[in-house]
Amino acid sequence: MDWAAIALTVNRLAESFIINGKLFGVTLLFGLPLGLIIAFGSMSQIKPLAWLTKIFVWIIRGTPLMLQIIIIFFVPSLVFKSYFWANLPGGRFWASAAAFIINYACYFSEIYRGGIESIPVGQNEAGQVLGMTKTQVFLRVTFLQVIKRIVPPMGNEIITLVKDTSLARIISNKEIIMMAEEYTAKGIIWPLFSTGIFFLVAVGILTLLLNYTEKKLDYFR
Repeated sequence: MDWAAIALTVNRLAESFIINGKLFGVTLLFGLPLGLIIAFGSMSQIKPLAWLTKIFVWIIRGTPLMLQIIIIFFVPSLVFKSYFWANLPGGRFWASAAAFIINYACYFSEIYRGGIESIPVGQNEAGQVLGMTKTQVFLRVTFLQVIKRIVPPMGNEIITLVKDTSLARIISNKEIIMMAEEYTAKGIIWPLFSTGIFFLVAVGILTLLLNYTEKKLDYFR
């Protein structure tokens, strides 16, 4: 058994998994705040804005993420008659990131909306009676309770995101599974199965962190 070759293969897989990790981090960094903005849009008192936001969320949630990646990558090239993303530094990665951010922001928005709407209206009214503005009520009363309530469903989406990052290979981002497939084409099958270990470790660490966060937020009983 060639241990040096095995070590080199594992190292290459680990380097490819960095792309999965970067995509995961960028999606959370931009998707979480964007999801809150979309949630406010869907709950807006301005009916046209609320309806447009809901329709947008329905379209994004109702179509496959893989299709959205393909559309975001290829449509600008067709419109501008040039290889739009391919001509940008790291263009393929950022095309994938754009699709992931939009997709997950829409899912996050529904979690935010459900959490906000689950807070009794009486608490908002009580805060305003005490002289607090709507913003103060939201930040000091509503938001703290919302965070506690959305951690479990948000955690499920975050764990799903880890695994979904493998879809980036559809536009030739050499993430870990695409790298493993190169070995499979050469007749070496074990690297493909070993990718599961990377995902299991990542999901395990996230699960521990999410459980810890949930316990730390165990207030308002």
